[in-house]
Amino acid sequence: MKLASLDNGTRDGKFVLVSKDLTRFTDASFLAPTLQSALDDWARIAPHLEALGKSLELGAVPIGRFHEHEAMAPLPRAYQWADGSAYVNHVELVRKARGAEMPESFWTDPLIYQGGSDSFLGPREPIRMADEAHGIDMEGEVAVVVDDVPMGASIDEARDAIRLVMLVNDVSLRGLIPAELAKGFGFFQSKPSSAFSPVAVTPDELGDAWDGNKVHLPLRVDLNGRPFGRANAGIDMTFDFPTLIAHAARTRPLGAGTIVGSGTVSNKLDGGPGRPVEEDGVGYSCIAELRMIETINEGAPQTPFLRFGDLVRIEMKDPYGHSIFGAIEQQVINYGREA
Repeated sequence: MKLASLDNGTRDGKFVLVSKDLTRFTDASFLAPTLQSALDDWARIAPHLEALGKSLELGAVPIGRFHEHEAMAPLPRAYQWADGSAYVNHVELVRKARGAEMPESFWTDPLIYQGGSDSFLGPREPIRMADEAHGIDMEGEVAVVVDDVPMGASIDEARDAIRLVMLVNDVSLRGLIPAELAKGFGFFQSKPSSAFSPVAVTPDELGDAWDGNKVHLPLRVDLNGRPFGRANAGIDMTFDFPTLIAHAARTRPLGAGTIVGSGTVSNKLDGGPGRPVEEDGVGYSCIAELRMIETINEGAPQTPFLRFGDLVRIEMKDPYGHSIFGAIEQQVINYGREA
């Protein structure tokens, strides 16, 4: 199933079920008013959604034309957004970029932070920022949405709780991160609202690309219409999703609708940092990694962080070239607060 929330002027949107080819939708709000309410009662609601999905594919229910620009984040707000750093290669590179050594424990003990979940951006909403000097960066990620997870859940219990998969642009302000982390209390101002793909999909929609733990497909990140990243989300993922979920639930339960992110998708090359796409590499899912490679190779970063007017696109396609989640496509604009 592919599920979405269309902008209807309310905080949580209109809950709809979307066709497999992302061209049509049908109203699902008679089954559950919002996606969150469906997740709250998933065991009962999911079979009805599956039946509705079959009717949608057959054209046996009222349909509308699905436009990605009308979609909000599948969960426009969530009870919890827990973002990991599963690709430790990425962690190592960005820590080097800010002069921080990486403890060996990072390879065995997952990193995770609790982000803001009250104001997610839709897939076509602009990235509004007040100052380019904040070091605006995109971070292309995969995320899962879980059912209720008990405290102390096992890896198997964590795996069984995964209900949905979606894409993320975890916007980061690199210029604010070092001073904020130096306070010893974690991210806050340096992590503004994240954006999510137009649809969230049940794992079966991924076919063989989903093994219960990871998504084995390239994450396509474009900057201003040019390929920037093609890293495979199933490669170099040190901590898979069940591991991240179990880690998050070690000392507390996770409520239905909790979103757990993978962190920036990042691949190594021959045991070392990756290469840009134009140099026959798989590129990067954020600018910070490229800047670190430039620093290693040239002594200083050459690529600027995002500027006003820049356009970011994040998407994942199946082996036949069909978009699975729709695309996140956001322009960076100057934030002007209305009086």
